[in-house]
Amino acid sequence: MLAGLISWSLRLEAAQTGLGASPLRRVLSVGPGRAIKRISDAARLARDGDLIQVDAGDYLGDAAVWQQHDIRMQALGGRVRLLAAGAAAEGKAIWVLRGGQVVMQGFDFFGCKVASGNGAGVRLETGRATVRDCASIGNEMGLLTNNDAHTTLDVIGSEFAHNFRRNAHNHNLYVGTIAKLAVTDSYFHHARTGHLLKSRAAISDVRYSRLTDEATGHASYEIEFLNGGEVTLLGNLIAQSVGTENNTMISFGAEGYRWPRNALQISSNTLIDHRDDPHGVRVFVAPGAPVDLRAVNNLLVGAGRLFAQGSLAGRANAHIGLDAFLAATDANLMPGRGVPLFDPGQALHDPGALGLPQREYVHPRHSRALTAPAHNPGAMQQ
Repeated sequence: MLAGLISWSLRLEAAQTGLGASPLRRVLSVGPGRAIKRISDAARLARDGDLIQVDAGDYLGDAAVWQQHDIRMQALGGRVRLLAAGAAAEGKAIWVLRGGQVVMQGFDFFGCKVASGNGAGVRLETGRATVRDCASIGNEMGLLTNNDAHTTLDVIGSEFAHNFRRNAHNHNLYVGTIAKLAVTDSYFHHARTGHLLKSRAAISDVRYSRLTDEATGHASYEIEFLNGGEVTLLGNLIAQSVGTENNTMISFGAEGYRWPRNALQISSNTLIDHRDDPHGVRVFVAPGAPVDLRAVNNLLVGAGRLFAQGSLAGRANAHIGLDAFLAATDANLMPGRGVPLFDPGQALHDPGALGLPQREYVHPRHSRALTAPAHNPGAMQQ
């Protein structure tokens, strides 16, 4: 009887959907008032190419493994909150992704804890995943990937915070040796001993995002690229709290270089050290391989150095005191009005192929297009 109701529901929803799904894409509707009431049931029923629409609300202990290829998962009518409540798919995460291309939007993951200590909101094992407008809060790991050389992860407008495990080797986003990580318009904050973002990917591209440990966070690095690779940081707000576990904000290559090309391009970021420590380091680049290193048009706030090695120099980077941010708010993190950012006559440096920023971060978890060419060092232009 249930199978019949589900089949009828699928046909009806597919006929009525206005979300642009292909005529061949089935729609599975999930919610307390639907024939399919639990997300985990939808994961078992879904086929390649399906669209899964989930009614807003709280779903307790509803852990699932997704093995289908080319599926879409979408929250309807508000947030879908997945509360682990002691459950975990395969002892790994609230959701395990192990199929092919997956797009998910509007889901929040809370409180996953497992015996291994790696309980994640989402565990990406293989395939291509797009995580849009999602959050991972209070798990042992926020989002964790495996080490699959063909995997890609695209994070858009999402949030990672307060993830913690007992032995402290936890991170808000931990990306293994995958092909590519791309992050835009996202908010990373309040790490506890681990990093806000940790990536071993061959390519890591982070743009127009906010990685700030806020007043009460205890992150180690704000960002770490353990094995080098090709890294772009463009238009980000990056801030270290007074409670940090490390005096370095960004680390590159600390566990050895494994990729054929290693490049670190840092342009138009605002890098704030709330400790105001003269021994603080914005960027550490480990020896051991040739690195194409470029740092231009960044705004350095507070005491400390841009690079750990004095011989490494960036161009057109402005340095201002922490007191210039007394007028800043959590919403914009811009210096107070009238604060000079450059010496008279100095202009933005041409960053080459990377180009000047075309957008700027808007809190929380958005960005906006610039209405005029970038003219300030740092992430904020208007």
